[in-house]
Amino acid sequence: MSRADERVERRDRDRERTAWGLKPGARRPALPHPFSMTWRDGLFLHWPADPGALEHHVPPPLELDTRDGRAWLSILPFVLARAGIRGSPGFTRLSVPELNVRTYVRFRGDPGLFFFSVDVDSALLANLVGGLSRLPVSRARMHVEGDDERVAFSSSRPGSEDEHDWTGARFAATYRPDGRVFYAEPDSLEYWLTARRRLYAPGGRGVLSAEVAHAPWPLRPAAVTVHENTMFAANGLPEPSGEALAHYCGELELTGSVPRWLRRR
Repeated sequence: MSRADERVERRDRDRERTAWGLKPGARRPALPHPFSMTWRDGLFLHWPADPGALEHHVPPPLELDTRDGRAWLSILPFVLARAGIRGSPGFTRLSVPELNVRTYVRFRGDPGLFFFSVDVDSALLANLVGGLSRLPVSRARMHVEGDDERVAFSSSRPGSEDEHDWTGARFAATYRPDGRVFYAEPDSLEYWLTARRRLYAPGGRGVLSAEVAHAPWPLRPAAVTVHENTMFAANGLPEPSGEALAHYCGELELTGSVPRWLRRR
């Protein structure tokens, strides 16, 4: 192989790694990624939390991760668009609103995410993802509307077995981008909060893990009005105080791996 061909091959590998959100020279994720989806009209809301009040909500063998002595709780409303098998036709794919409540953990030293709840506006998707991943996925009634200037997002999860009781876990907010696009620096808090691509779900056989891959988040500062939020109380979590750190992302392509079991030790 000529030096010119080597340069072309190296450039192509680096472009591929960039699509995975990796630095040049870094290793690609080890798991197959048969799923693809698009994040749209999404919001990151991050609140600092007292590690002592939060750590007992994280099941072993996961360990609560902290930055500068603080743990973090996050709520993410967004639209999961065109979710399905990579390369599959459009009519086989799903587009639904989604609402996550999560924190930041480590397992065997590796950083990742732990989800307290995942709400989607699809009973089919809730049953499918919940069964495959052991994530706490529930069906909620959701509504999203907006344009380039503003997004209005609302979600209501049933509070009991009564199919007409939608008072359990509620969230409603309006938000919009309020600044230029930026990409978080690796040593920044924004990177620490958004760049994690692995989730963990402890279970009887060990810890179920899955990955997502994507280019770096094109974040923008966000102006947010939260009209209602009972998500922390509904998950039995301590209520954060103060203003949330808020960022908006209009769109990003992602791929998802097959889940796999990891040994606890």
